[in-house]
Amino acid sequence: MKEIKASNYSVWIGKNSLSKLAISAYSKVAILVDENTKRDCLHKLPKFENSIIIEINSGEEYKNINTCNYIWEQLSKHNFDRNSLLINLGGGVIGDMGGFAASTYKRGIDFIQIPTTLLAMVDASVGGKLGIDFNGLKNQVGLFNNPQSVLINPIFLATLPKNQLKSGFAEVVKHALISDMNLWKEITSTAFSNLNWEEIIEISVQIKNKIVLADPIEKGDRKKLNFGHTFGHAIESYYLEKGTPILHGEAVFIGMILETEISHLSGNEINEIKNYILSNFALPYTPKKSYLHKFLLNDKKNKDSKINFSLLNSIGDCSIDNLFSSDEL
Repeated sequence: MKEIKASNYSVWIGKNSLSKLAISAYSKVAILVDENTKRDCLHKLPKFENSIIIEINSGEEYKNINTCNYIWEQLSKHNFDRNSLLINLGGGVIGDMGGFAASTYKRGIDFIQIPTTLLAMVDASVGGKLGIDFNGLKNQVGLFNNPQSVLINPIFLATLPKNQLKSGFAEVVKHALISDMNLWKEITSTAFSNLNWEEIIEISVQIKNKIVLADPIEKGDRKKLNFGHTFGHAIESYYLEKGTPILHGEAVFIGMILETEISHLSGNEINEIKNYILSNFALPYTPKKSYLHKFLLNDKKNKDSKINFSLLNSIGDCSIDNLFSSDEL
């Protein structure tokens, strides 16, 4: 089992990570699940006294204030006090929204992240970003707050359909492209089915953790983690508005292709990145940029009325605060 030390908590990675689940100090415990993690993952946790299960619907379309209301209602109904704990057992939606709900209930109770998807393991569970979607805009309301711990057990990956596993891999690809040429060489030279997940997760978490430790609230280099996400979030919002939501990683893969095209790269590098993504991952239709315009204009990273991108200088190197007007795009 590997320990990665974040700012004021630890990320534990390995098959025995759940042994680090410490709850004895808490008056009550709630476990937040959706129908998938209730069925496939909940039985792998120990049984707790003074605990309840809060079940919500899975999917990005439920990552909103109405679902938060339900979580808060359940905590209130069962008389949870400020010495209570919320365990978030699930993917990025559960982690983002559960952490947000915990951080705002009675001005904040502790929470623990147990990510069950690859996406959450390598990205959403690390860095303290919490939030919900609002008025069709991705992660429009939220805050920074760290969990007590993050427990990553690769055994949960066996519960995922292949499209979810490949969706989560988008963040691994992103981490390689912005920071680690060696990781890029490893993932592009290894068949997807032969990847060592525990090793890949550890490297990816180390990359994100190093960036977050240096810039906890995204004033500088943490913006590098937004590569692929400016277009990616706009694409996600576009499909959400249409009522046909796509997976986050699918949107980010498309976003990385579009943002690669406006990066400071050689033609060979652009083709290498695009060919790898397009030949290994089945992606939805890419909307016309004119359809994404209103979502790009509302991106929370925008600066001086311009759309703000993090772009590649080369594979393994990323620059921040690349500003474009709508016309330039």
